[in-house]
Amino acid sequence: MSWIGGKKALRELIVTLFPLYYERYIEVFGGGGWILFHKFPGNDFEVYNDFNGLLVNLYRCVREKPEELMDALRYVLNSRADFELVRNALARDSPASDVQRAAWFYQLIRYSYASGLTSYGSQPHDMRSNFPLIEQAHRRLAKVVVENKDFERLIGQYDRPVSFFYCDPPYFETESYYKNVGEDGFTEKDHIRLRDALMRAQGKFLLSYNDCGFIRDLYDAPGIQIDSYTRINNIKQRYDNGAQFPEILIANYDMQERMRDGPMQLNLFGEGGFLE
Repeated sequence: MSWIGGKKALRELIVTLFPLYYERYIEVFGGGGWILFHKFPGNDFEVYNDFNGLLVNLYRCVREKPEELMDALRYVLNSRADFELVRNALARDSPASDVQRAAWFYQLIRYSYASGLTSYGSQPHDMRSNFPLIEQAHRRLAKVVVENKDFERLIGQYDRPVSFFYCDPPYFETESYYKNVGEDGFTEKDHIRLRDALMRAQGKFLLSYNDCGFIRDLYDAPGIQIDSYTRINNIKQRYDNGAQFPEILIANYDMQERMRDGPMQLNLFGEGGFLE
């Protein structure tokens, strides 16, 4: 599912940098779930969390009520007026079942321009084409705990020496983009609060960020590894084809240990990931 800040482009790399051993996988800022759906499910205890209640409700309905959700998605948004009607219903918190709210929200994601939820994309889309993906996601989420908590509380609740936290927070100085997807503002204090929560953790963590001096200084500490990467900048492609976006991955363990010491492990669907 397309989502602001989604990790589709980096999912293969990120999974190869997971620690060699852990028993608990906690995705702190779940978003579109690209990493969770790409990783091999294994036997570890898994948690998906996001502070966006609409997003969490959607995933809970996918997990628990997929047939009802697909029935609710048969209504097609044929015009900008339909799109605005659904958008306003969610904005006003109109009375509706959890399934209906999930369907509205998923429709806004699919029909909006660049999945930003704010403007009608004007592209025809048959929601029935997504039903196989919903069914696959339903099976994948069957044993996943789906949470809707503040990151600090979540980390404190699930922290153990065998825990592994993957964090993909709103990037520094791009936080305003997330206000369009139903999330409260993520402030500089929140970036610091996240750093403090991770530094207190007994478990391991891997953190995605944009490459900037503030974040590098924030995690400049003994035992912390910072690696640089680049990916295609999707926002600039229309006027600067091939533009790159610099990113960093931050961890409190050796990110190369799996590639260096671990056996190669194929997932159920080959190199393309568990869920496409």
